[in-house]
Amino acid sequence: MNQRSHVLIVGGGPVGVGLAIDLAQRGVSSTLIERRPGMHNIPRGQNLTQRTLEHFHFWGCVDEVRATRLMPNTVASNGIIAYRSLMNDHWFCTKGREIVGDYYFQKNDRMPQYCFETVMRERLAKLPLAQTRFGWTLRSLEQDANGVRVSVQHEAGDGAIKVLEADYIVGCDGGHSMVRESAGIKRDGTDFDQVMMLSVFRSPELSKIFERFPMCSTYRAVDPALNGYWQFFGRVDMNDTFFFHAPVPADTTRDNFDFAGLLHKVVGAQFACDFSYVGFWDLKIAVAEEYRKGRVFIAGDAAHSHPPYGGFGVNNGLEDAANLAWKLAARIHGWAGEALLDSYDLERRPVFKDVGENFIAARIKWEGELSNRHDPAVDPEGFAADWNELQTGNGPFVSNFEPNYEGSPIVYGPQGGVSSARGDYMFKARAGHHLAPRSLSSGRNVFEELGGGFVLFAFGAPLEAAAAFESAARELKIPFKVVADTCAQGREDYEARLILIRPDQYVAWASDSAASDAGEILCKAAGLV
Repeated sequence: MNQRSHVLIVGGGPVGVGLAIDLAQRGVSSTLIERRPGMHNIPRGQNLTQRTLEHFHFWGCVDEVRATRLMPNTVASNGIIAYRSLMNDHWFCTKGREIVGDYYFQKNDRMPQYCFETVMRERLAKLPLAQTRFGWTLRSLEQDANGVRVSVQHEAGDGAIKVLEADYIVGCDGGHSMVRESAGIKRDGTDFDQVMMLSVFRSPELSKIFERFPMCSTYRAVDPALNGYWQFFGRVDMNDTFFFHAPVPADTTRDNFDFAGLLHKVVGAQFACDFSYVGFWDLKIAVAEEYRKGRVFIAGDAAHSHPPYGGFGVNNGLEDAANLAWKLAARIHGWAGEALLDSYDLERRPVFKDVGENFIAARIKWEGELSNRHDPAVDPEGFAADWNELQTGNGPFVSNFEPNYEGSPIVYGPQGGVSSARGDYMFKARAGHHLAPRSLSSGRNVFEELGGGFVLFAFGAPLEAAAAFESAARELKIPFKVVADTCAQGREDYEARLILIRPDQYVAWASDSAASDAGEILCKAAGLV
């Protein structure tokens, strides 16, 4: 008899593991398939947003994740940007993700992916509803009206092949996703036709050189000849270990290129360095044309991939997992409609498309043009204006990166609203936007009241207004609770006395007055037509 679970997850990186954790906590069984028995030790995915740490909070492992950080929490996520080389007199310190911290329940953090991925796997192992098959590879996939069926093979031992079945399958299996290709989902985007290198090395001498700057996480040199392509260093730990990204010629190999020489050029000084890793990746941005095809879904790099500029990769992938998990659970438990599953694509795909096109590709183009306008040796005044624009001008990565679902069919967003990665941070509760934290009279934070189902915050609202929602939720069998409090002590910042929150901490509906039809609002939020 074939093994069956509610959801098959292909890919055991952070996105796949996060999805499995979230599903299990919502009472949904899954089987995770991952060909790697172990994990990479390359320091990727380091710059974790406040929102990502919120996920770890709800997944029950935020303290354990923070305990694995390799640098003191006094080292901020900001960085240095210098002109041509890091020894140049023209440099400034960027603003890190800390500047938007007040709008989230958790502070941001920084650590290599292998640190928090280890904690995530440990958390997953404690959840009986989540089964894992590490060391197994997907060989085939098919779906019909009743579910999905895959064959998987164990690479070691006897090479056994097993058949697994489920209601749904989610491909979290990276940029070359077999799940995506098997489902016939295409991707398009921008290919810069540029090979990039990633090296990891140790250098006490470089640590000494960087003492000229305030302590920070990254160091980048803007070279006009590169037309906006990045060359930057990042700290891995406080033991003089760094990583470095930069463009290199297309025919570069580990043996035919002077990697130390490139590092010296970017820094503007000689220093000894001991390499532990050198690899290559292609500078491109790709987004799938759809995130769902029948019972097949894709998430993380399988759905979207881009350069590691701004730390959007793993953070976006984990948001995919959080968005999809509650929707799959709702459908499997029978209280949501198919439109809820459709909303995964309609919410998440526009956000990443915006990130790829307007945060990364546009930023590369803008920086390339800006850095080539004026040479400081020829026109120092013109260069000074350009340098000031780079420091304070358009294209910021943090201040207007506020993913929202204003155009989603399952929220009561503004007329003509669209889902995108750009928005304004504010405490006002707005449909389609992430809820900002505020304290309750009990001393608890509003986030401590959120969890498995919908929550209606009633701040100074009439009792009958909340009762109407409670009655409708019981009839629709939607998990739901009311949290009542006064509209004071900071809660008035929400500018709404009634706020309906989805299971992923986004606002579905907000108003100062009672709903004319609470049942209609809940039906929309649950994708029930």
